This record gives sequence, C-alpha cells and structure tokens, in this order.
Amino acid sequence: MSERPLARSVLVRQRLARVMQLGDRNSPVSWTPALVARDEDPEMPISLAPFSSSRESDNLPASITMSTRAKLCLPFDSDDTWSASEGLVLPPSLSESDSGEFSRGDQLLAVSWQSMHHDEMLNDSKLQPSVICLTDSVQLANNPGLLIEALYTLRTRFPNSLIWTPGIGGPDNCALLVWMGVDLFDLGRSSRASSMGTILSQEGPRIPEHTLSESHDMEAQIEAWKQAIGTTRSAIRDGSLRELAERQSTSSPRSVERLRRHDKMMSEFGGGKAGLERVVGHEHKLRCHTYQSRDDPLIQDWRTRVADSHMPPEHQRSLLVLLPCSAVKPYRTSQSHRRFMPAIASNAAHQVMITAPLGLVPRELEEIWPAANYDIPVTGDWDLDELEVIRDMLDRLCSRVGYSRIINHSGVDINIEGIEIIDTRKGESAGCAESLERLRNAVDQADENMSLNSIKKSQNTLEQLRALSRFQHGTDAWLDGAVIRGRPPIFTIMKDGEQIAMWNPRTGRFAFSKAGIPLLMQSGTFPVVELSPDLDWKGDLFSSNVIAADSNIRVGDEILVIQNDSLVGSARAEAAGWEWPEGAGRLAKSQHRL
Repeated sequence: MSERPLARSVLVRQRLARVMQLGDRNSPVSWTPALVARDEDPEMPISLAPFSSSRESDNLPASITMSTRAKLCLPFDSDDTWSASEGLVLPPSLSESDSGEFSRGDQLLAVSWQSMHHDEMLNDSKLQPSVICLTDSVQLANNPGLLIEALYTLRTRFPNSLIWTPGIGGPDNCALLVWMGVDLFDLGRSSRASSMGTILSQEGPRIPEHTLSESHDMEAQIEAWKQAIGTTRSAIRDGSLRELAERQSTSSPRSVERLRRHDKMMSEFGGGKAGLERVVGHEHKLRCHTYQSRDDPLIQDWRTRVADSHMPPEHQRSLLVLLPCSAVKPYRTSQSHRRFMPAIASNAAHQVMITAPLGLVPRELEEIWPAANYDIPVTGDWDLDELEVIRDMLDRLCSRVGYSRIINHSGVDINIEGIEIIDTRKGESAGCAESLERLRNAVDQADENMSLNSIKKSQNTLEQLRALSRFQHGTDAWLDGAVIRGRPPIFTIMKDGEQIAMWNPRTGRFAFSKAGIPLLMQSGTFPVVELSPDLDWKGDLFSSNVIAADSNIRVGDEILVIQNDSLVGSARAEAAGWEWPEGAGRLAKSQHRL
C-alpha cells in the first residue's frame, strides 16, 4: 500500500517561517512548529507533538520510521506510518565524495549534506515528501555556514514539506531555527540536559532554582518546550518572529553566528527569494530594538534601493532638504514635521528624512512599508555605524540624482564633494523659532537663486505618486495621462474619465481597479503567474491551479494572472516567490477577473 501524504495548509507566513495546520483544515488537530516524539519520551499532547519516530540501526543503511499520532492524512480514517532508509551518510567534509547509496522514501525523506550534492533524485519535480529529515543536522551545525545553506536549499526546493533537524533544536533556539525554515524538532537536547541536571529553557541551559522547587525532569523540559513553541507560533502570527529570533540568538555565540550568516545570505538573495514583503498594512510593526536589527535583509534592501535606484519626482532633483525623523509615523503627521513643512514653501524641494536604521526616507515613500512601520529606541545620539550608513547612502543618492544644493536641517554633519550645503540648525533644535526661520530663508533663497520649478499641488501629488510607483513596482508608465482627484490623504487616480486606482496611506499600497489591470500588463514590470490552461478560475490562487510564477514575487505584490497567453485578472500575493508555485495553502487572494 502506498504511503499517503500529510494534509497540511499554511495558516500564516513570515519570511521562511510558517504556521501550518495539520489534518482536516476544517478541524485541524495540530500545527507547526511542533515536536517529533520518540518511544522513550513522556506522553505529550498531539497539538504539541503530532508525530512519533524511531530509528533502526542494526542493519546498514539505517532506517527511520515516522508515524502520525492522529488522523492527519486524507481521508482522515486512520493513523499513518512512513519509512525511509538513511543511505550511507558521509561527514560534511567529504561532500565531494559520492557514497553511491542515498536515502529512499516516499512521504518521509532522509537527506544529508552529501546526498544534496550527489543524489540526482532530489531534482525530480515529482518528489514531494511530507517530511524531510536532515540526518546530519548535528554535524552541519558544527560547521560554520553549512546548516544555513542546507536549510535554505531544502526550504526553497521543497516548499510544501516539513523540515526536521534532529538533535539540534531546543527552547533556546526554536524561534531562530524556525526563522531559518525549520518546522519540526525533538527532545534530544532536552534529554541530555535532564541527564546533566539542568533545564533547557528559552534562555539556554540553567540549573533548577531550588527555592522554587524546580525540577530538571522531562516534564519540566517539555513545559519549557511548550512555552517556546507557543511563543514562536504566536510571533509568526503577529509578524514579530524576527524580534524573537534576535533575542533568542543571544543565548549562545553559535546562535549569533547563525543569524548573522543567515542575514547575509538573505540580503544577497533579496526580494521574493528571501521572502521579503512589499505591503503588509500599518497594523504591523518592524521593531528595531537591537543592533542586530540593522542586518535584517528587509532593512538592507531598503537602503540599497533608496541609495542606488530610487529617483525623486522630476521637478525635485535640484534642491535636497534633509530633515530629522520623528517617532510618529508617517512623519508628516507629527508635530515637528507640521512645523517644518510650512517653512518649505517650494514643492520643488526634495524632502528626505534622516533616520535609523533605514538611513534615508524620502517624503514620497514615508507612507509605505517599512518606512511607515518601523519602531526604534530614540536617544537623540547617533553611533558611528548609523552615521556611516547615512553618509554613504547620501553620497550614492546625490551622485545619481545630481542635486545642486543641500539644505541640511537634520543636525547630522554632512559633507558631499561638489555640492553646496547650507546648515540651518547651527547646533540648535530643529523646531526652535531660529532654526525654522533659517530653514525658511534657505528655501526661499534657493527658490530665487536656482529658479526652482514649483508646480501645481495636484501635479505635485501625481509626481510623488509616480515616484512611489517606480519604487514599489519598478514603473510609473501606467500613470501616463492620469489625473488626481480627492482630498489628502486618500487620492483617486483617473484616466480617460475612468478610475484606474486609488492611493490609501492606511494600507500603504495602490488599490487598482479592473480598468487599470491592462495598463499594468502593458508596463511589463508587474509579476505574472500562469493558470492551468483548462481551469475555470473562480477562487483564489493555490498550487493546484497555478503552473508557473515569477520567482521575484514579494508578499503583498499585485500579481497579473494569465491563462492561455491572455490576461484574465489580478491577485495579491500572500506567499513570496520561493513558495511559488508549489507552496501549501493559499498563495494569493484574487482581486479582479477580466
């Protein structure tokens, strides 16, 4: 009898991490991340440990058996058992050697670093196991960088599978490993901690506190796991897993190293391959409370795009006005910026806020993710790293745009060769009457001396939206010939007497109408997915109805849907490019059908 696949669906996503519900989607009995129980482990609830496993090593190659502890496979009439041989596993240092004997399994697949380099079966598109066991996780964890690379390779090659890393997980690194793509853990480290008289807690191993009658038995270890997995699932749901992983990484030098290496690799991949978001809504917060937050690939992506590719509105490319940020987002709603803006009489001045950790936030981008969502402790002081980032970004931005003059009201010392810089702070606060008067005079003088091209308010708004569209979508061609209607902050965008989109800062995105979808297709920059040719498309997008997709899709992207080479509608991405088109659960929510 062939093995039946696990029924699973993604409930919520964040980067490479997911909470997946297992079993009948109408009545799931467990979720990930979760534990895999062994025969010697105490009884655990199925909601915590939906699987059990055993290993047989009397014969070579060894074999692994995994069983569901509930009815998790269609048609949900019995428990299921899967088996896999491990193959001959060589040390990671011998990755160039071919053992010639690899794991074989259907719904359970054992993978090693060596088999990832030599087993051609792993390239078979028909191979879609329910669970992947990274058999040499412990060895990879002891080799800098190898675990990070192995997890990303498996996560993106098998987006629909659960990844299990035996022997390396604990309450102290659960969130970090989930952030890197792990779904399943076991009690291996907790058992060793118990035998040594310690509790493996979320902060790392510690001696039980006798004044509270704490125990180091397995019941105490499982309780620590329950708290860790509960905290991790909750963090994925509310979008705060990154902050939890950062806090957890400080439990050991090895965890700090893993997060740094993971950040570096994700920053190099960027976009949909790293799971980055384009639009998340203003209810989400990007909490940048630690030094490690600056290495978040999302922040690195923002810095690179602003410094190296973003172009301000065309009439704002001569005069740059640097302003301090504010705790209130978007900045324009803060008391300080309500004082700054009347002093900047010309709309030909390009306003750019100086801030950490994003570095620079142009005024036209202040309402989008993550500029409208980040939160950082404010002390009023800049450290050397922050100043270096700001000055480097300014150098790169100015060299591309070609500003003639900079009015510096930020309080940060700026010196850019070849550009006149006017300091309007003179060591005083940005909001004092004297500073504001100097700012007003500097802008007025620039307007007179430089013959700045101030334009009508409605046209200025349109030009800012064009710049925003170039940043979010890589094009503003769909806005050619458009006009703006409405009162700020919400604008209706019309073309040929028909509404094609709406801008609403509360969502931080353009809401495109059905009439605007063909214009997006003509631009050639919006991501495209292809439906099965014979499908009667009625619902959202799932792996069952999508046959191809762009790998650069970001969460929140407006996606154009084609079928038989024709544009048939649009959808909004809920999964990043690395999951398409095989990911579990809903990949995008449909918007329009043509």
